[in-house]
Amino acid sequence: MIRVLVVDDHHLVREGIVALLERADDILVVAQAADGESAVALAGSEDPDVIVMDVTMPRLNGIQAIERMRADGIRAAVVLLTIHHDEAIVQRALAAGAIGFVPKQAVTDELLLAIRAASHGATFLSPSVSRAVRSGGAEPGEALVEPLTEREHQILALVASGLTSRAVARELGISTRTVERHRTNLMTKLGVGNVVELVREAVRLRLIEMGEAADGE
Repeated sequence: MIRVLVVDDHHLVREGIVALLERADDILVVAQAADGESAVALAGSEDPDVIVMDVTMPRLNGIQAIERMRADGIRAAVVLLTIHHDEAIVQRALAAGAIGFVPKQAVTDELLLAIRAASHGATFLSPSVSRAVRSGGAEPGEALVEPLTEREHQILALVASGLTSRAVARELGISTRTVERHRTNLMTKLGVGNVVELVREAVRLRLIEMGEAADGE
């Protein structure tokens, strides 16, 4: 069971997130907070596995709250919610220690995937966020890879977390053959020949970001 702390200063938004998470049989919402200060306190007392937190909040914004948590030795994975796709904000959040970034308009199954990926130690950037980072972060003259589909991005994050094709298939409710087809397409798009190279290239292009890339299958 993945223990989650939900943080958002808008009550209705927070309740909507909680309602979504409570429908998942592998996620338990252990606490809620309405500002950054409360989030830091609850993160210390409730020991969640993953914190889902808005970027823009009173009494410490989401990025400041992450910095305070890390200073206090709190290591919970943090998935940030935002209405912004600004590359500088995303980069600052990742530098502070965020492990996921999901636009508020994507608070659906995409958030569930981000939480599950974060619980395995993989950084999950929503496709729209990933495009913003890549467009702002590519080296001069470096061609961007062919854009990934949302499903390919989901599979990439889960494969990078070390899950087998069969486990990814169970996670997404699709067949193992479908996962393997998407994985082959991913390797073709990124110009690599195996899963290890796929993960390394995805990290290099910042399609995903991980503290330590898994070695794959």
